[in-house]
Amino acid sequence: MSRFDEAEDPQRRLLIKALAAGLFSTAFVDKSALAASIFGTPPRRLPTGQSVYRINGTATVNGKDANLSTIIKPNDVVATGKNSEIVFVVGGNSMILRENSQLNLEGMEEKESYVIHGLRLLTGKLLSVSRSQGTKIRTSTATIGIRGTGYYIEADPEQTYFCTCYGMTDVVSNNDPSSTDTIVATHHDKPLYILGNEQPGKNIRRGGFINHTDQELMLIETLVGRTPPFVFAGDEYSAPRREY
Repeated sequence: MSRFDEAEDPQRRLLIKALAAGLFSTAFVDKSALAASIFGTPPRRLPTGQSVYRINGTATVNGKDANLSTIIKPNDVVATGKNSEIVFVVGGNSMILRENSQLNLEGMEEKESYVIHGLRLLTGKLLSVSRSQGTKIRTSTATIGIRGTGYYIEADPEQTYFCTCYGMTDVVSNNDPSSTDTIVATHHDKPLYILGNEQPGKNIRRGGFINHTDQELMLIETLVGRTPPFVFAGDEYSAPRREY
């Protein structure tokens, strides 16, 4: 079975269901206590000086065990173990790094803030949002230019899955410069697989919607004080809603 077909872990399903059920609506009298029991803290913009919102399982930063006090900066390496996940913010970038992933952050400190201009994900799964910022993400098979957007990516040595959740991206196959695509999406409009060993011009193909939700995008946008450009009530988009 491909890693791209693995079932979502129970903790992530619990997170999604809690958001979908309106855990943070005014209908809940003790919403902060209920939220804290699941997330640790209710979703809100992270205060200055805090990088990590939540860790489920094990995660490291530069090879050292991470916790809620760990500061994550440009040029750090963030990794997760089996059945693990870390939700964190660096500058204007908010991310969910899923299990068995390693993410290299490339950037600098500028005007008392962190700026990420590049990411390297050779293996693993990442959901991320950024705005008004050019970023390039590299995998074994793809180089993708991010122009202020939300996106989900899964990478292994043979292929990359990439969904432009909203915004604009430029996609290039590393081994085949003739395989390129520019995506302008409003709502998961054109997920792709980027391969490495097909015939010239055929290393990018259409894919379906997998393994991420609008509720998760709402969560990580909230951590940097923003909202996504779409809002869906309830849980109506926690699973694929159309074929591609």
